[in-house]
Amino acid sequence: MGCVNIDDETLKMYARVHISSYRNKTVRSLKNDVKTPTEIAKATGIRRNHMSNVLRDLKETGIVECINEEVKRGRLYRLTPLGEEIAENLDDDD
Repeated sequence: MGCVNIDDETLKMYARVHISSYRNKTVRSLKNDVKTPTEIAKATGIRRNHMSNVLRDLKETGIVECINEEVKRGRLYRLTPLGEEIAENLDDDD
């Protein structure tokens, strides 16, 4: 694991993403990208109804953000700086 140089709070969030295949796949899918929930679901194989819960959880923990919260359809999600750091460390696990 390449997480030696990250602080304890980031490490806790990393562990939270790492242990969940849904969170892990979602973060990897959003690495260096902006996507709608439907695009993430297709890319990860996660059913769309589960994707809403995964994104809500990741948003509440500060790992992803919605950049157009005001729209009902076609919301766009991207990783926060914390999420990008986690995604970088997930890549080390391959």
